[in-house]
Amino acid sequence: MRHDELIGKVQALAHLPDRGSTERATQSVLRTLAERLPAGLAEHMAAQLPEGLAAYVRETTASAARDGRPSSTGEPFDLTVFAGRVAGRAGTTEDAALQYCAAVLEVLDAAVSPEVMGKLADALPADIRGLLPVARAEGPTA
Repeated sequence: MRHDELIGKVQALAHLPDRGSTERATQSVLRTLAERLPAGLAEHMAAQLPEGLAAYVRETTASAARDGRPSSTGEPFDLTVFAGRVAGRAGTTEDAALQYCAAVLEVLDAAVSPEVMGKLADALPADIRGLLPVARAEGPTA
C-alpha cells in the first residue's frame, strides 16, 4: 500500500479533518506500537510499510535499543498506557487516541502480510489486541 493511500484510509476511518492531523495520528500509533512489539517483529512490520511511515517504527526501535530497553519482548504496557502515549504524541484525548489506534490498526491489517499481522496480534495483550479488526482480535492465530 502506498503512503497516500494508507493515510487516506486512516483519515476516513478515524474521521480526521486533514492530512496533517492524520499523519500525526498515524505516526503516534506506529511509534507506540513499535515500543510495545519485539524489535524483530517491529522491523518486519516496518519492511512492509511505505518508507516514510517505516521510518517512525525504525527510529523508535533504534531509540529503545540505545536506551537499553529489551528488544526481544518490547516494552510491557497495557491499553491505558498505550492510549495515553498515543494521546500525548498526537496532542489529543485518550478517547480520540483509541479511535486513531483502531483506524491505524485496521489499515495496517490490509497493508502488511497476514503472517506479520498474526504475529503482531499474538505479541499484544488482549486489551490492546481488542483494537484490531475483529478477526485478528479474537485471539492468538498460531
